[in-house]
Amino acid sequence: MRRAVDPLYGPEDSTLDVIWTLYDRILDVTPATADDIARDRFYLSKGHNAHAFYSVLTAKGFIPAEWMDTAFGPDSRLGTHPDRTLVPGAEISAGSLGHGLPLAVGTALGLRAQGVDAHLYVLIGDAELDEGSNHEAIAYAGATSLGALTVIVLDNDSASHGWPGGIASRFTAHGWTATDTDGRDHDAIEKAVRAHDGRHPHVVIARATSRI
Repeated sequence: MRRAVDPLYGPEDSTLDVIWTLYDRILDVTPATADDIARDRFYLSKGHNAHAFYSVLTAKGFIPAEWMDTAFGPDSRLGTHPDRTLVPGAEISAGSLGHGLPLAVGTALGLRAQGVDAHLYVLIGDAELDEGSNHEAIAYAGATSLGALTVIVLDNDSASHGWPGGIASRFTAHGWTATDTDGRDHDAIEKAVRAHDGRHPHVVIARATSRI
C-alpha cells in the first residue's frame, strides 16, 4: 500500500521537476523578499500537487523542514491544497481548478498599473483548460499584452477534451508566444521559460506523464 504522504505519488511526480526548476533557476524571490512588491510570483493553480510544492518551499527555506513530518495531518498547516494564510511562500490558496490563471491576470494588471516590474508564473494542469475561466483569461491576457505573465501547462494527457492543433494553439490564437518542452529536463524547462519575449504573455507546454 502506498503511504498517505508520498513525495513520488503520480501527480506529484509529474510536477516536481517544473516547480523545482522555477524556484532554483527562474524565480526572483527568496524568504527574505517574500513580501517585496517587486518579487516574482508563482501561482500553483494545480493545487492538488501540494506535496511537490511544499517540498520545494522547504528546500528553499520558506517553511521549516519539520512541518513536512505532519503534512496533510489534521493539525498541520500544510493541507492537501495550499492555503496562503497558513503556508509561507504560497501566493494563492488553491482548490477550484481554473482559478490560478485568472488571479494571475488580475495581479499582472494591478502591478502594471503601479509600474512594478515583476513577473508572474502560473502552473496549471492540462485538464484545467476544460474550465471556461481559463479560456477567458487566455483571451484577455493576449488582448492586453500582459508580457509579465508566463503559464506552464503540465501536459500529462489527463484532459477530457482535446484542442485542434494542440494545447499551444489555444494560446497562440490569442497572441501568446509558446514553447513545447520536456517537463522532466531541467535545462529544457529553463530554456523554454526564458524564451519569453517580454512583450506578449508566454506559455510553456511541459510534457510529463507519470512514472508511477
